[in-house]
Amino acid sequence: MLHTAISCWHPLLGVVLVAVFIGSTLGCPARCDCSAQSRSVLCHRKRLPAIPDGIPIETRILDLSKNRLHAVNPDDFAAYPGLEELDLSGNNINYVEPGAFNLLFNLHTLSLKSNRIKLLSQGVFTGLTNLTVLDISDNKIVILLDYMFQDLRNLRSLEVGDNDLVYISHWAFSGLLGLETLTLERCNLTEVPKEALSHLHGLLSLHMRHLNIGALKENSFRKLHRLRHLEIDHWPSLDTFPPSALHGLNLTTLSITYTNLSALPARALSHLAHLTHLNLSFNPIRHIGDAVLQGLVRLQVLHLAGAHLSVIAPHAFHTLYHLRVLNVSHNRLETLEISMFQAPEALRVLQIDHNPLVCDCRLMWLLQKPHTLSFGEAQPECSSVDGAPRGRPYKVKEALHSNHVTCIKPKIDRNKTQLVSVDEGQRALLHCSARGKPNPVVSWLSPRRQPVRQNHRRFTLHNNGTLEIRPTEAQDGGVYMCVASNTAGNDSILVSLAVKNLGSLYANRTQFYTDSANTTANGTAPPNVTFGLDLKTILVSTAMGCFTFLGVVLFCFLLLFVWSRGKGKHKTNIDIEYVPRSKSNGGGSTDGSDQGAGPRRFNMKMI
Repeated sequence: MLHTAISCWHPLLGVVLVAVFIGSTLGCPARCDCSAQSRSVLCHRKRLPAIPDGIPIETRILDLSKNRLHAVNPDDFAAYPGLEELDLSGNNINYVEPGAFNLLFNLHTLSLKSNRIKLLSQGVFTGLTNLTVLDISDNKIVILLDYMFQDLRNLRSLEVGDNDLVYISHWAFSGLLGLETLTLERCNLTEVPKEALSHLHGLLSLHMRHLNIGALKENSFRKLHRLRHLEIDHWPSLDTFPPSALHGLNLTTLSITYTNLSALPARALSHLAHLTHLNLSFNPIRHIGDAVLQGLVRLQVLHLAGAHLSVIAPHAFHTLYHLRVLNVSHNRLETLEISMFQAPEALRVLQIDHNPLVCDCRLMWLLQKPHTLSFGEAQPECSSVDGAPRGRPYKVKEALHSNHVTCIKPKIDRNKTQLVSVDEGQRALLHCSARGKPNPVVSWLSPRRQPVRQNHRRFTLHNNGTLEIRPTEAQDGGVYMCVASNTAGNDSILVSLAVKNLGSLYANRTQFYTDSANTTANGTAPPNVTFGLDLKTILVSTAMGCFTFLGVVLFCFLLLFVWSRGKGKHKTNIDIEYVPRSKSNGGGSTDGSDQGAGPRRFNMKMI
């Protein structure tokens, strides 16, 4: 029995003996919690006015956060060379003496967050050659001095947020060759410290939040060639984004949120060919034009939530072959047509909730996808359903499956080739009205088959589809094509414009042009198109006439000159003698008074 009792108590006795042994060798300060297994001493929120006595020499993790420490001196931690993690956050520290951490060669994590430090002198971090994480955020630091981090060659992460920073010296980050993540937030900086950042050649992630920077300068992030993730968040004064602001970067993730940008910075993004994630949410962007993101050929995730989007152009997301997540929730969109996407089959998640969606056939493509398309956590609803009674809320998929949604292919009212003739300088109106369900979108192609830009200097496209050209010029003549399209299909018509040039001598003569490559919607070829001679032809013709006239005049003057040279060798008077006709010849008088008259003579003088 005794042997059995001893056998049963033997494991427990061993544990007690080990615990007593470890406790005797390590010890533990009063009011602190210690762990022999992790060699940690936790003195969190113990109202300690100074570093407590009794901390074991073998301690690796020391937590002194949320106490009442006022300063850090060189002797405070000299006895603990094995420290690997030191947390001094949430104290009243206002001064750290240079060399305070001089002997902590094994320290890899240091937190001085939420203290009252105003200045960190050069030499404060001397000796911390193996430090990888440093947090000095939420202090009262006004300036980062040159070379203050130069000994931290293995530092990977640096937090400098929530300070009173007004200036970062050009060489402040010198020596941080291994830094990968930098956070600058809630500071008084008014511009990006590009000179200081240029020393961070190994930086991978840069987070700049809650800053009062009003504009980005050119090459703001120069020499950050390895940077892959850039976050610009809560810059309420930022309203311009120069094209070269991101020059030299090769980002994969870019976030620009909560700024005052009213337009998508397309030119600044065009060179980011390796970008896969783009977040432009919560900016007052109202419009997205055609193919504005055409350079982002690898883009997979696009967030545009909480903006003021009311219009997305028909080909806005063209060239985005790999787009699989699109978030346009909390906007002002009435629809989202399939023509906006280059590869709609690649789309997996479409977040369009909290938009005033009109559920008609423009959204029918959502039901025709070969795979299940997710709408995220919030299911979108229709603000109205074509043909359905008002008042009842409809989920988008429910409305599209109902019998209320119908599609009618566009039909142009006058589907015959039109001929319009105007004088140069006058107004030309090319009419094209169409019907369909939903209402068709009318666009025009020029005689060179280029899209006619709306609100151009001389070209205006009215809501009823009419194209107005004011004033017309000779080169405006030709065959225009009107295209009316909606989700159900399209229809087209040709309109021939003849512009008469009143300044030409041949204003009434017209030249005929025929566009044999185009036909009307019903298959008939358009008639010949006429317009007058252009200004170049008139000028050439006038010049040729002037040269001919001057040549004739010059030739006449040459003849007079030759004749005048031989003038003295010729007689100047000529005597002419003649005999008048006799009566017998029927030329005399009736009374015979001229009979017997002799020859007569008269004299001519050459001038």
